[in-house]
Order: sequence, then C-alpha cells, then structure tokens
Amino acid sequence: MLWHLGEMALAMVAGMLLLAPLWELAGTALGIGDALARPEVAVLVMATNMTVGMTVGMRYRAHGWHAVGEMAAAMYVPFLLLLVPFRAGLIDADALMLGGHLLMIPAMVLVALRHRHEAPAPVRRHRVVVALAHRWPTGLALLMTVDMWVDPSVLSPWTMLVLAGGYLVIGVVRGTLHGPGVLATQLAGLVGWVALTLVAVAAGGRTAEWLVAFGWLAHAGWDLVHHRSGRVVPRGYAEWCGVLDAAFAGIMILAILTTNA
Repeated sequence: MLWHLGEMALAMVAGMLLLAPLWELAGTALGIGDALARPEVAVLVMATNMTVGMTVGMRYRAHGWHAVGEMAAAMYVPFLLLLVPFRAGLIDADALMLGGHLLMIPAMVLVALRHRHEAPAPVRRHRVVVALAHRWPTGLALLMTVDMWVDPSVLSPWTMLVLAGGYLVIGVVRGTLHGPGVLATQLAGLVGWVALTLVAVAAGGRTAEWLVAFGWLAHAGWDLVHHRSGRVVPRGYAEWCGVLDAAFAGIMILAILTTNA
C-alpha cells in the first residue's frame, strides 16, 4: 500500500508541475490571473492539478473509477472544509494551504485502506505507453523544469552544494557507501562541488554564472556514471537527477547567452 501511495504522490506532483504553467498562461491570456491567485481559488486549482495527475496514474494501474473518485474527494474535501474558517477570517491563506495538505494525507490513507484488497483489472497497454511509463524519472525531471524554460535564469551558486551531498545522504541511508573507494569518491565529489561553489561565490558576475552552469552539467555526467554502475543510488534516481541536471544546465546556458553581460 505504501508503494502505491508513493506512486500516487509522484503522479500528483507531476500533475502540479505540468498543469500549473498552463493555468498561469491561461490566466494571463484571459485576464483572470488575479482571480486565479486568490487563495481560495488557488488551492482548488492545485487540488485539480493533483487530481488529474492522480487519475492518470490510477487509471494506468487499472484502478476502477469508483476508487479514483474517492481518491479525488481526498484531494478536494480537506480544502473545501477549511474554506469555511478561511472565509470567516479564522485562518489565513498559509493555514488554508498547509492545513489542506496535512488533512489530505490521512484522507488518502483511508481511501487506500478501503480499497487495499481490490485487485486491479488486467489491462492491455500500448507499447509506447509502457515505454514512456518505464521512463518516468525522465518525464518527472522534465516536468520539474517547465517553469525555468518559460523564464530562463541562472541558479544561485549555493545550489551546487546539494549536488554531491545528495548522493552521500542517500548512500548513508541505503548503506551503499561500502566497498573499495566508494566513500572516498563521494567525499571527493563533495569537496569538488563545495570548492566550485566557493569559487563562484567569490568570482560573482558572469564568471559565477558560467561556473554554476558548468557545475550542474558536470553533475549530469556524475549521474550518468552512477546510472551505468548502479552503485550508491537507485538507477531511477540517477536517471531523474541526470536529466534534471542536464536540463537546468541547458536552461542556464540559454539564460547566459540571451542576457546582456
């Protein structure tokens, strides 16, 4: 059950990442951007985005529409309930957003428990759909870059600190840092990206921007090596991280080349 809930959470995140920019574009084109930005509307738009992603994921897993409908209710009902105290002035917009997400978790668990013994019906899927599903880390990574492609920019140099650090944290949790040279390699990578970060911060300006773009691109190569070896992190993580890093690096290079020095 936990695995299925995790899959649904990823599908919900994908729905938000893919649909949020479309809502923004539609709001600008139709002149309703301010209305969509109102807290009571924004939370329902977010619930809709999550529901779309969740529905696609559940239908791919051949769950029935009844279960899909109950899980959709778990997306909307928490926000609808909190709209009452929000409109009464008892809670603010942050409490509305946070409270809705917190209530959503037990609601999803209850629905999952209710349908835990239901076996999904067998379904025939087109091989293209199956191939795309197997590449979900790539799809998720690309979805996470949509906003930056719309408005290219260069990330802060300090973001490079998470690059090699993430592998160390995952390696400690999974216990995969054992073996000849594994820990030493990860520590060397951490030292390298920390040094690159400090040089970029000290340099500033256009030099720092190029160093940041290079740092993220270099980490895409780091991800590729780990994906091929299957060491330290799961291959799915290495695939996701590699595509994300390469995309961010490409966006930052585009931003550097298209802005004045």
